[in-house]
Amino acid sequence: MGGAIDLSALAARRDQPPAPERAQGGAPGVIVDIGDADFGQIVELSSSVPVIIDIWAEWCGPCKQLSPVLERLVEGYGGRLVLAKVDADQNPQLVQAFNAQSIPTVAAVIGGRPAPLFTGALPEDQVKDVLEQVLAFAEQQGITGRVPVGDAPADAEPEPEPLPPLHQEAYDAIDAGDLDTAIAAFEKAIAQNPRDTDAIAGLAQVRLLARLRDRSADDIRSAAAAQPRDTEAQLLAADLDLSGGHVEDAFLRLLDLMATLVGDEKQDVRLRLLDYFEIVGLDDPRVHAARRRLTTLLY
Repeated sequence: MGGAIDLSALAARRDQPPAPERAQGGAPGVIVDIGDADFGQIVELSSSVPVIIDIWAEWCGPCKQLSPVLERLVEGYGGRLVLAKVDADQNPQLVQAFNAQSIPTVAAVIGGRPAPLFTGALPEDQVKDVLEQVLAFAEQQGITGRVPVGDAPADAEPEPEPLPPLHQEAYDAIDAGDLDTAIAAFEKAIAQNPRDTDAIAGLAQVRLLARLRDRSADDIRSAAAAQPRDTEAQLLAADLDLSGGHVEDAFLRLLDLMATLVGDEKQDVRLRLLDYFEIVGLDDPRVHAARRRLTTLLY
């Protein structure tokens, strides 16, 4: 649990209203249909209630087995969870962002961070166990809100504070697909306040997105497999790992690479790992473990 990156490239502005109610069927506010264009609302909603992502398709047999189970279980939590359903055929950006190589794929978004959960149709008791783990992790992060169900009142949520101007400029640029402008805005924010941790993490995320822009995942994987000692090939493969939610794989790839390097050769790998730590979250236990090993490799 914990996820890889804040899905900033797909999230619209942070001050958007809550996710829309589902058009047909399901409990209002608890089960919603989302697409590439409105995923930002889900990212915002996940700061108060965990969101389960169900990536499905009309032609997918296992999806037809799993989706009713997910809907029934989520409705049973009385607004403590939201189920966001994604039609894979209509929303390729979300499919790619969640690294959904097969469907059904189920993930969670908690506090703006995605966490892969499982693929395929699991038995109901196993699905329930996964949902319980999501709720337990969310509670550890202080995310304990509810959405309204029927006549039940929703937990009062404060109005979000407006973003600092440079942060808003960066998010607007991300929405427009202009990653270079977003990078420049975050860099300017950090220059003005070197302790702006949100800008530091945002810059690391956008730089990762920019490095993967217009690159084929298959080409990245093939190059990394063919050149296990090539630093640039392994850095790109680690970027791909992290963007798909495979945090431990990304850390392990770069730490194992660093163990083969000497002197100044380690610097690029060290800096990339520091970016990853900001993206994942400095309080994440996986970051603590990776940081300990990084220290032993450097000194």
